[in-house]
Amino acid sequence: MSNLAIVYFSGSGKTHLMAQAIAEGATQLLGVKVELLRIVKEQIVNGVWQDAEILEKLNQADAIVFGSPTYMGGVAGQFKLFIDAASEVWFRQEWKDKIAAGFTHSSCASGDKQGTLLYLAINASQHGMIWVNVGDLPSQFLEKDDGVNRLGSFLGVMGQGTDLSGVEAKLALDPGDRLTAFRFGKRIAEAAERWSQVK
Repeated sequence: MSNLAIVYFSGSGKTHLMAQAIAEGATQLLGVKVELLRIVKEQIVNGVWQDAEILEKLNQADAIVFGSPTYMGGVAGQFKLFIDAASEVWFRQEWKDKIAAGFTHSSCASGDKQGTLLYLAINASQHGMIWVNVGDLPSQFLEKDDGVNRLGSFLGVMGQGTDLSGVEAKLALDPGDRLTAFRFGKRIAEAAERWSQVK
């Protein structure tokens, strides 16, 4: 049985929906436990992110999935504060050999989302973690175009879309992005299960 933690910040709610889809995909494997750990403004005190309970949950996890919207070509400031606070974990190498993965969302088609995913992968590498990629070809090259990996991202999952119809509109992900995130969650859980058998 694997314990998977998804730690993320979401401003508009789209990154939260991606985290939920990843969690749903991961729980397709029997016995996998998933916990969503959302970074919120109340955890930031005097410019420093503080939440010992979340750090302890991440320390106990077999896999950690990192998520942030892409703002100005990189992770959100709130998420960066979390990463900076986790440097104490880095000193003790508590996340070494855990499975890691990442995801992001932005309004623009490019939005420089790859910069965010590179940052997440580099941070995981500094912790000595094992990075899991998307593993799905863009479906427009396949017989069945269901929108999976429609943005052609392989390092981690990307989502894109903006809702211009006003605050009353229902928040939703592009169906292809949601399916990609769901499949990614299952892939991460499978990787965590395999890795736990060889550790």
